Amino acid sequence: MSSPDWKQLLFTRRMAICLVSGFSSGLPLYILINLVPAWLKSEHIDLKVIGFFGLIQFPYTWKFVWSPLMDRFALPRLGRRRGWMLFTQCVLLAVIAGIGWFSPSLEMSIIAPMAFALAFFSASQDIVLDAYRREILSEAELGLGNSVFVNAYRIAGLVPGALSLILADHMAWSQVFACTALFMLPGLILTLLVKEPQLSRPPATLREAVVEPFHEFMTRHGWQAALLILAFIFLYKLGDSMATALATPFYLDLGFTKSQIGLIAKNAGLWPSVIGALLGGIWMIKLGINRALWLFGLVQLASILGFAWLAGRGADPLALALVISCEALGVGLGTAAFTAFIARTTHPRYTATQYALFTSLAAVPRTVFNAMTGVMVEHLGWQTFFWACALLAVPGMLLLFKVAPWHAPVPESSQPAKPA
Repeated sequence: MSSPDWKQLLFTRRMAICLVSGFSSGLPLYILINLVPAWLKSEHIDLKVIGFFGLIQFPYTWKFVWSPLMDRFALPRLGRRRGWMLFTQCVLLAVIAGIGWFSPSLEMSIIAPMAFALAFFSASQDIVLDAYRREILSEAELGLGNSVFVNAYRIAGLVPGALSLILADHMAWSQVFACTALFMLPGLILTLLVKEPQLSRPPATLREAVVEPFHEFMTRHGWQAALLILAFIFLYKLGDSMATALATPFYLDLGFTKSQIGLIAKNAGLWPSVIGALLGGIWMIKLGINRALWLFGLVQLASILGFAWLAGRGADPLALALVISCEALGVGLGTAAFTAFIARTTHPRYTATQYALFTSLAAVPRTVFNAMTGVMVEHLGWQTFFWACALLAVPGMLLLFKVAPWHAPVPESSQPAKPA
């Protein structure tokens, strides 16, 4: 059977939804991992404190705990998916706009809970956006749709990681966060315009919403294969996540100004990210998700080594642009294949809960291990730290022999419901 034409799949309303929702999903996370550390660093907060501040991202790891509520219950008027989308987006806009009004040196007891709220509602938005995307995409569209989503997700990082940093050199932090919050509006408008998907029968009870997603996954794969899949999801992005956890403080320590980081480091990753994500989706149509995981994972591993090389170069703008471009290309490709794999592994009846479980597991490194990166850097130095991150990326690649063999046929999975 011939592969569908990628142009027919790309220029559709569903891909436009993936584009805008990806941006809305990525913005709050990049505020937490790019803008907030830069803010704290500029206010002379200790690097170890900034590293441990990553523990506030625990909701990304535990979002499967409350995801059954979002599978089982619907907010009034807009439906099960759109209602939760609108609610979480409104809260996020308010929290992002408000957090910058406080002083890190004097009011950390207020900033920390607000950052936790930002992480909680960002993770909650991810639950429903992931479920919505899975439910509107056909099997043939999964690779490309997730690539478009990841592309927009990474482009969202240019707002807190580039534009906001440039603004921070010219205005107060309260104004910077208020301007950044306005970029949540496109996702909010999308929620009001799209239709609720025609879903498989939702769980009839809360008990069914909690128990059956786990039972169905274990039954479908068998306990041994299921555990290998979970281990792969945990390990595949471990090295990459740790390598980029303190990227902005790393650039500052090398001697770059905030404006240089905004203009060089972040924008150097824009087009490689766009091209990489789109090429990843197009190649996945031809390669299949399994082979894409192999090829893109190797590129992702190589991109981590670029940071170790940069650590030895110092404040070289050309080297910085080159490394960030390679990182954007490699990590964009790897993430596109990874999210397509996760989407393929879910069952449409329990999309929100299963997707939340898998992405929560994938977020453990970013939440737990990333909190130790500041301590690791202080003991190892930047260059040795990045070599360690590259080594930590290897186990996830080795698990591909079991969970996504190169020559294995694409596994069957249930089709999602078509949108209304």
